[in-house]
Amino acid sequence: MSDEPLKNLNGRDRLTRLADLVFEAGMLRRTPRSGYQFLGTGQENVAEHSFRTAMIGWMLAMRAGADAGHVAVMCLFHDLHEARTGDFNYVNKLYNGTDAGEALAHALSGTGLEEDVLPLWEELEAADTLESRLAQDADQIDFIANLKEQLDLGNRYAGDWIPPALERLRTEQGRELAKTIVETDHKEWWFLGPDRQWWAKKNGRRRTD
Repeated sequence: MSDEPLKNLNGRDRLTRLADLVFEAGMLRRTPRSGYQFLGTGQENVAEHSFRTAMIGWMLAMRAGADAGHVAVMCLFHDLHEARTGDFNYVNKLYNGTDAGEALAHALSGTGLEEDVLPLWEELEAADTLESRLAQDADQIDFIANLKEQLDLGNRYAGDWIPPALERLRTEQGRELAKTIVETDHKEWWFLGPDRQWWAKKNGRRRTD
């Protein structure tokens, strides 16, 4: 592993390196997920993706009786390296190579978090534990939910992307949730929630006489 990207950071104390990491994580808000370039609609940044992935991972782990905190933290850090590498879509990856593990190690260097976070990354990549497989599924389910929303909004090509994403799922809990997401209209949580009379009354009080 080359330490060239760290040469000017050597000597910074741990608290300063933690501050550096806070700013680095903020870059994920400005790092777009690149696959939507091909889909033609939809957009999100890596920070948005990581938040919902962590929430989904926690939910799946609770259903599976797994270590929910472990899964959530694994999901939270799973794309941190993209603050340095950016997000490559599958065509980009044909021509560009990155070492995500090295980028993550550099991001964490000097923070004191290395021994806690890097093993999570290695576990996720190996996918040998239930928790890692649940985290992998959470990553895909966040994507599937976005595809379903785009499909509901009229992008028929999103429907072509959903079956391969479903095939990548590794756990029963992940498959169950993803199937339900695909069968659920993305707007129902808010559209069906209010009393139906709300839609008639929303433009002020309705006269009854």
